[in-house]
Amino acid sequence: MAEPLPVLLIGCGGIAHAYVQALARTPTLRLCGLVDVAEPARRALAAGTGVPAFATLDQALDAPDRAAAAIVLTPPRDHETLAVQLLQHGLHVLCEKPLAPTVAGARRMLDAAARRGRRLMMGSKFRYTADVTAARQLLDAGRCGDLVLYENVFCSHVDMTRRWNSDPTVSGGGVLIDNGCHSVDLARYLLGPIARVQAQFGRLVQPLSVEDTARLLFTSHEGALGSIDLSWSVHKETDAYVRIHGTRGVIEVGWRGSRFKAVGSAWQTFGNGYDKIAAFAAQLANFAGAVRGDERAVIDDADALASVVVVDCAYRSAREERWVQVPAEAG
Repeated sequence: MAEPLPVLLIGCGGIAHAYVQALARTPTLRLCGLVDVAEPARRALAAGTGVPAFATLDQALDAPDRAAAAIVLTPPRDHETLAVQLLQHGLHVLCEKPLAPTVAGARRMLDAAARRGRRLMMGSKFRYTADVTAARQLLDAGRCGDLVLYENVFCSHVDMTRRWNSDPTVSGGGVLIDNGCHSVDLARYLLGPIARVQAQFGRLVQPLSVEDTARLLFTSHEGALGSIDLSWSVHKETDAYVRIHGTRGVIEVGWRGSRFKAVGSAWQTFGNGYDKIAAFAAQLANFAGAVRGDERAVIDDADALASVVVVDCAYRSAREERWVQVPAEAG
């Protein structure tokens, strides 16, 4: 077996702790350093890892234990600057969603990777959830027939008043860009390219300068109708975060388990539900495999760019109060 790739972790906030756990399950990657401008955050994470922690990326890149790859877990505002710097130094990059707050920024990141001949992947954990993969296999086998309706719900009570996610200068928007990136990637994975979108923002519950509730409607190129409900301020009581209704059956992908029902038959359960650390570990293993050329990237350049483009179209739809066509190359 080849030596594990040494990898830097950029950003030591809450999500970084989950990634450290996932890295412990990923033998093809080896954590070699942590970077965060906030000393308490990097010290707290370093205490449990045994690897050096750095205040700046330049310090980490000059360290004796040279990294071959990096995982960018900072707020979206910094994704482009950090990713381009890492790519220019010859590192492969896994960048958490959204790839960038703007389409132009995402394109520049992908162009930088292409120029350097390095792998840039967007991180989007739900694509790596085992139940989602199983649902896709059921769809590929034609078990649902022609797809008619699609429903996705990511709604829960989260106090965002003191979090960077609700600062548009840092995040690029509110719940639509924060959770909507996952939703768009999931929908494209399960249904195929998205043709057009319509977004609306709900009543503002929390005292924020961004939307805390949004509904995104869409149609896929294959003709399925989709609805996506997103909120930081209301909790929709549902065990399934994805439902797919077709002419031959229904699939429900849930937090604690998933199930399939053919028309005229009883429900059949599959999967064990949502496991964040397992999803991150699968994502990291795929990143390492793609870097080595051993496997295809589950989320490729087109997927990463499309996620940004569709969300951008959704924001335009909300501003202009109309349906917006998604560019064909990024559906």
